[in-house]
Amino acid sequence: MLIDKIKSLASEIHEEVTVNRRHLHAHPELSFEEYNTSAFVKIQLTKMGIPFKEMANTGVVGLIEGKKSDKVIALRADMDALPIVEANDVTYKSKNQGVMHACGHDVHTSSLLGTASILNQLKDEFAGTVKLIFQPAEERLPGGANLMIKEGVLENPTPNAVLGQHVMPLIDAGKIGIRPGKYMASTDELYVTIKGKGGHGAQPQQNIDPVVIMAHMITALQTIISRSADPRSPSVLSFGKVIANGATNVIPNEVYLEGTFRTLNEKWRAEAHLKMKKMAESIAEGMGGSCDFRIEKGYPFLVNEEQLTARVKANAIEYLGVENVLDLDIWMAAEDFAYFSQAADACFYRLGTRNEARGITSSVHTPTFDIDENALGISTGLMAYMTIKELGN
Repeated sequence: MLIDKIKSLASEIHEEVTVNRRHLHAHPELSFEEYNTSAFVKIQLTKMGIPFKEMANTGVVGLIEGKKSDKVIALRADMDALPIVEANDVTYKSKNQGVMHACGHDVHTSSLLGTASILNQLKDEFAGTVKLIFQPAEERLPGGANLMIKEGVLENPTPNAVLGQHVMPLIDAGKIGIRPGKYMASTDELYVTIKGKGGHGAQPQQNIDPVVIMAHMITALQTIISRSADPRSPSVLSFGKVIANGATNVIPNEVYLEGTFRTLNEKWRAEAHLKMKKMAESIAEGMGGSCDFRIEKGYPFLVNEEQLTARVKANAIEYLGVENVLDLDIWMAAEDFAYFSQAADACFYRLGTRNEARGITSSVHTPTFDIDENALGISTGLMAYMTIKELGN
């Protein structure tokens, strides 16, 4: 049986995938700087005899040709790391101080190399082409997915579907999670400078206090979510950085804010941008000041195509068993895989990496994030099985 063949191959390469993952984990690179990671991927593809080309500077795209067919499936893995000081005491701890694979991209890259190995050995089992997308810069705007699409990664050949997986420490290793339809939010970065007139805190009548303007502004902007957004469609507006560099008795000239806006509706997203900017400027002006409200538009929302996702879920159940395939809720985090989902039929699912008994429970983007490496046996074989089932024979 196909499942047995794939599981056997996944077991055979598990140690190699683990070694690759640990190498990548120990040598993380930031977004747009993945030169050594890219070189490592190219070396591995060359060893397997898989042809590839470079895209978006550090991106790599490989092709595996099965039996003749027009059908094409693309598989995506991101490669970049985060500016975090690793706190794990492990042999494969980051050697690049201040840089860490705290979001599992080392897992994604090593897993896709493993999947490539399996598929390359089973080329006679499927009809069509597998496009392997090793993508840079998921963690930083404008996003490597966006750049690769603009450079033609979804052309020559054009995929019928794009699949991607991402670690999730909320799910136990051995399981995956999946959701059809809208799954992850768009993300926009907000940068606001409120200008007033600083002075002595004991003489507020002589000043235009940007701190007070800021307080009114943050509170008022939340009404855009509570009173203008459709409550049936999630939206989030959060400010995480506030700089009012005065003192106990000094009112500053300016206050600086940074925040994020997220939603799952592109029409409302555009409307909200206008409402936020207009409200902020009006409040500042009405209180005697002014403001510069800048929105850096980020990733769109991520949508899993319904029919493709239903097939992927059914194939996952065949491979893992129904008890190991979980239904997920909407996730208001963002992912630049969303660009693939907006441009083609796509499915993005979650790979469980949690092991409470071993204390592997830390969230992504934390200094103690790690995985149960038993998940690497599933990450490779499952994606290979999904791919062959989707291509057919």
